[in-house]
Amino acid sequence: MRRDRRALGAIYEEKAADYLRERGYAIRARNYHDRYGELDIVAEKDGVLVIVEVKYRSGTRFGDPLEAVTPQKQRRICRAAMGYFAACGLGAEQACRFDVIGITGDGAIRHIENAFPFQM
Repeated sequence: MRRDRRALGAIYEEKAADYLRERGYAIRARNYHDRYGELDIVAEKDGVLVIVEVKYRSGTRFGDPLEAVTPQKQRRICRAAMGYFAACGLGAEQACRFDVIGITGDGAIRHIENAFPFQM
């Protein structure tokens, strides 16, 4: 079951990466993880590092996929982003934002730029 969910997640993360590339983003990393958490996609556009969380839902029975990025999940993403910055030697001068891409069973993609602020 877990492996099936991972495989399904990989398919939709690839769709999200393709969507971003089509809009001029350069993909810097996929599935970066450290002890603090995981980053689905790390992209860059116009000098801004963009941390992208991808959520898929086959339907809305359990809510919109964008609603799944709770404040707790946002904090985990921010901590993982700090780890990414450290691992890549990036400093506080590097512009960064956090986006969320929601994909539904009908293939619709919703991209929320600057979906949440950095938080600890």
